[in-house]
Amino acid sequence: MPLDPFLADKVHLLDGLDWPQVQNDPQAAARLGEYLRDPGEWTAPDVSVEDRTVPGPHGRIPIRIYTPATEPGRALLWLHGGGFQGGDLDMPEAHQVSAELSARASALVVSVDYRRAVDGTHYPVPVDDAHAVWRWLGETLRLRSGPSGPVALGGASAGAAIALSTAIRLRDLGQRRPDALLLAYPFAHFPNPALDADTRVEMEALPPLLRFTTEGIESMVRNYVGRLSDLPPSAMPGAADLRGLPATGIVLAQYDDLRPSGELLERQLGEVGVGVRSYLAAGMTHGHLNRGPSLKEVDRSLDFLAAVLADGAAAPAEHPTYNG
Repeated sequence: MPLDPFLADKVHLLDGLDWPQVQNDPQAAARLGEYLRDPGEWTAPDVSVEDRTVPGPHGRIPIRIYTPATEPGRALLWLHGGGFQGGDLDMPEAHQVSAELSARASALVVSVDYRRAVDGTHYPVPVDDAHAVWRWLGETLRLRSGPSGPVALGGASAGAAIALSTAIRLRDLGQRRPDALLLAYPFAHFPNPALDADTRVEMEALPPLLRFTTEGIESMVRNYVGRLSDLPPSAMPGAADLRGLPATGIVLAQYDDLRPSGELLERQLGEVGVGVRSYLAAGMTHGHLNRGPSLKEVDRSLDFLAAVLADGAAAPAEHPTYNG
C-alpha cells in the first residue's frame, strides 16, 4: 500500500526541514505542526487521570494513572518513545494511547515518565525506573485489591526497547513477569537490520524528517548506552536471550526504517517458543501512535494493542487487516 493518502497530501510540508530548523525556526515548527494535525480532533474517553510519583533507585519517578469508568479487569505499565532522550507524559504516544487502551481494554494503565538519556544519564537508568514502577504497581495491586486479571508491560519505539529490557530483567531475577508484552514499532537491535529492497525504494521519496539514517541510529545508541561497542545484550534487547518471555503483540509501521527490527524480533521470539503476533499499520510511518484514532490505521493499531492486553497475544482473527 502507498503512503496513507492523508499523510501523502501533507508530506510536502516537511520538504527541506531538519530537526534543528524545527527547534529554532517558528515557521518550520508551524509546518511540522500542520503536518501532524489529524483529520479529526481527539476526544478523550471516559477515564479518570491521576498524576503522582513513586520511589525509584535514582529518585522519585513521575507517573500518570488511567482508570476506566468500568471496573478494570487488567493492568498495563506503558512507556512512551522518544529516541531514549525525548518525550513526556503529555505526548500523544503517552497520554492518548494510555487513555485509549484504558477505555478499550477496561484496564488500569500506568504511564511512566522514566529518566531519559540526557545530561550524562545512560542505560540502565531508564530500565531501572521502569523496573521500580513495575514493582510498585504489583505491590499496589496486591494491597488495594486492584485488577485480578493479567498485568502487561509495553511501550513504543525506544519505550518498547525499555519494556523488553525490563521483562528480561524480571525473568532473570525471578520476579513477577508481565502476562503479556505490547510493543509498538520497537527499536530492539543494533546494528538495525536493513530494509528489503522494495521498501527501501518506496521510502526514498520520504523527507529526511521521517527517516532514520545510519548516523542517526548510531547517535541514538551512543547517547543511550554511552558507546557503540561492547553493548550489554539487554540494552538493545534483540541481542539478549528471549526465552521464557510472555506472549507478545507487535505493532509495525509500513514506512519505517526501524520496521526490520520489529520483524526480526517477531521471528526471534517465535524461534524460542514465545507466542507472538503482529499488526502491520498499512501506509503509516514510525511513531504513528502520536496521531489520534481519527486516522483509520491508528484506530486499528489501538484496537490490536487493546486485544493483546485483554486476551494475550492471540488477537482476534476477525481483525480487519490483522496479519499475525
